[in-house]
Amino acid sequence: MSSTKNTSSSDENKNNGITSSGGAEYFRPVKRREYQSSSDERRKSGYGKSKYANKYADNYGKPVQSLCQQEEVGIAMPSKPTPKELSDEDRQLIKEPIESFEELGIHENIIRGIYSYGFEKPSSIQARAIRPVLSGHDVIAQAQSGMGKTGAFTIGTLGRIDENVNAIQALVVVHTMELALQIDTVFRQIAKYTGIRFTLCIKGIPPQENIEKLSGVRGGKPHVVIGTPGRVLDMLHRRDRETGKYIIDQNTIRLIVLDEADEILGTSQEMYSRKKREPEPGQDGQNPENIGFLEQMFKIFKCMPPDIQVCLFSATMGKEFFEITKDFMRTPLEVLVKTEELTLDGISQYLINVEEQKYKFDTLCELYSLLTINQSIIYCNSLRSVENLTRMLRDNNFTVSYIHGQMPANEREMTMADFRSGKSRVLVSTDLLSRGIDIQQVSTY
Repeated sequence: MSSTKNTSSSDENKNNGITSSGGAEYFRPVKRREYQSSSDERRKSGYGKSKYANKYADNYGKPVQSLCQQEEVGIAMPSKPTPKELSDEDRQLIKEPIESFEELGIHENIIRGIYSYGFEKPSSIQARAIRPVLSGHDVIAQAQSGMGKTGAFTIGTLGRIDENVNAIQALVVVHTMELALQIDTVFRQIAKYTGIRFTLCIKGIPPQENIEKLSGVRGGKPHVVIGTPGRVLDMLHRRDRETGKYIIDQNTIRLIVLDEADEILGTSQEMYSRKKREPEPGQDGQNPENIGFLEQMFKIFKCMPPDIQVCLFSATMGKEFFEITKDFMRTPLEVLVKTEELTLDGISQYLINVEEQKYKFDTLCELYSLLTINQSIIYCNSLRSVENLTRMLRDNNFTVSYIHGQMPANEREMTMADFRSGKSRVLVSTDLLSRGIDIQQVSTY
């Protein structure tokens, strides 16, 4: 079962590249566009394996500024000047809340998809954040969980896409495969009346399949790529074997969106808790998906055009978060909420002090006997705890499924599909699902 999460100061996180100066160790080079890899040894032991199609021509040790200059760009994108500096009055005007989606001035087919998806009027975050995304300026947006952040950046991103241009124009980066799958579904449903194409770059999809889709071998290139940092970074460094060109033309990318951005940048309380815990075999924090995001994002930003629009969305943002963003964002438009407003009114929170570990399971069983619960998620702080609790619940005739980061990708996807469809009513999880996952049937008391 979940344990109390610990906080820590930034000076305790040097091993992850977060310094007291707010992460400039990674991101100051991004600003200067100067980069020389210091990870050759790690690459030799992993990245250079024969399974990588581009091992003979990767560019990890080359200056990144030459990445898009060493060959001609094959696609002519409409000119995209860097947005002009905004006055305070203009910034407030852009953030002025809208009352209806029609006010956005985006294509009617996107509006049609919005209403088809079930949105009738903009939520608070959608009313204030979509227009800033459409403006082309950098954006930092914060809102409570469940208030429509995904819809906000989905609509904003779709409004920035020119579907007549056969090129990758937007990257959406998230920290887990499950969240990527969920966001992909939202994008596809809202854009179903348009010709905008999408692809997923996540664990579980063969790299060769990603290469073929990103290259537009069948049906044209995707306009929007949704993925996790590791796979996105891998694809950014892949080349076409015949032409020698990169399969993702970085010059055509207009914007990059980070959902649950504090988790990706390593500034969330959950991330701090994982770092502080003593290493324990089977902890989900040992999974490579949960570590190294900051370094991976550093390398991704190094591949982006200097005028790339950066949009960060998250429910929680600490001081370290804003310090890091100063090194790769240009005077972003901020759409923030007060700390006391972060908890939704529809969710009740309770703390039960069971005094000793041995009383936890009996207390949990008693809660299920007293309450009528449609569906529920039980969070544990280690992989071993997830498996032990699942076994104990099943021994007591509970229909339970479980999920953690070390399960094969197809099993994780199947588990989530069963839980969403109602085949499983109780899901035991590590903090893999602690951020961004939307399950409508989960009870909120």
